[in-house]
Amino acid sequence: MNSLLSCAFELQHVAHELMYLGMDGEPIYSDTFCRLNKEVLVKSNSLFSSKSSDIEEEANLCLALLMGYNATIYDYGDKEQKKQSVLDRAYNILEQLPASLLKVRLLTYCYGEIYEEGLLQEAHSIMDKWDKGTLTSEQAEVMEELKNIEENQYPFEILQ
Repeated sequence: MNSLLSCAFELQHVAHELMYLGMDGEPIYSDTFCRLNKEVLVKSNSLFSSKSSDIEEEANLCLALLMGYNATIYDYGDKEQKKQSVLDRAYNILEQLPASLLKVRLLTYCYGEIYEEGLLQEAHSIMDKWDKGTLTSEQAEVMEELKNIEENQYPFEILQ
C-alpha cells in the first residue's frame, strides 16, 4: 500500500475514533478528547493539499478529509473553505467511481455536508442492491450512519 493511501486510511481511522468516542460506554477523558481533536486536525491539514490520479485513492483521500474536518472541533478559520474544496474534489470523482462501499461512504459524507437529495438517492440506490442477509460490518455501519444523518439534519435548516 502506498504512503498516501495509508495516510488516508489512518486519518479515516482516527477521525472515526474521535466521532465515536464514548459511544462504547467508556468514559471520555478530556486529555484524550483534546489529543484526538488535535491529531485529526493536524493529519487533515497535512493531507489537504495531496491529490491522487488514482480514482479510488482520491476517493479515500476525500473521504478521510471530510471525516477529519467533520470530526474535529478545532478550526483555524479556514475549515469550511477546506471542506468546500474537498466537496468540489469529491464531486469531480463521484461519477467515475464504481458502485461500491467506498462510493456509498463518500456519498454519505458529502450528503452530511450539503444535504443534496441526489447524493442520498444514489447512496440508497447502491445500498438497495446489497444482500441484507450478508451485510459486512462496514456496510451495516454506513447504512446506520446515513440513516442517522437523514433523521438528524442538524444544523441543516430550510429557510423560507
